[in-house]
Amino acid sequence: MARYAARIEISHLPGVADPQGATVERALPALGYTNVTELKIARSIRLVVEAADVTSAHIQVSEMCERILANPVIEAYEVAISQLAAP
Repeated sequence: MARYAARIEISHLPGVADPQGATVERALPALGYTNVTELKIARSIRLVVEAADVTSAHIQVSEMCERILANPVIEAYEVAISQLAAP
């Protein structure tokens, strides 16, 4: 079994309210940043998984996202997998 590093980026689906992002966007002009629009707050998760190959690792991580890491009703996610060097 090889070890794979997974990077998961989770964000709101289009049309879903992002109250945290909206609050930050409204606060930025008070700090002098008047040129910022469409601010979105997202989550990033990193983990290491052991799997037979990169496809198996990607499938496992995607299943994790569907079952617990993301809420597929209101969130989208992207998974990136890279193989780690052998110890």
